[in-house]
Amino acid sequence: MSLEVLRELYEVVVDRRRNPVEGSYTCELFGEGLDKILKKIGEESAELIIAGGKLDRSGIVYEAADLLYHLIVLLVYAGVDLGEVMHELERRRGKRSDR
Repeated sequence: MSLEVLRELYEVVVDRRRNPVEGSYTCELFGEGLDKILKKIGEESAELIIAGGKLDRSGIVYEAADLLYHLIVLLVYAGVDLGEVMHELERRRGKRSDR
């Protein structure tokens, strides 16, 4: 399995931002603005914490997917490319040997 699905999801969200589709949840989030997007990230984070606390494997997977989706919506809203985040992770990985 490839993490390319994150890039594909990112591109779909970018497309929804540029070309709104009626009835699209993503477009609804963009329409409601930053506060709604941040609220959803908070909700999904809390749900992931709860699932994690129970070591609920399927719940963790489900809530992590929700959180990743809403995080991508925030990145697109803020004009941050997914590649920038990947670059930062790579940069941090390079520093691991310093610890």
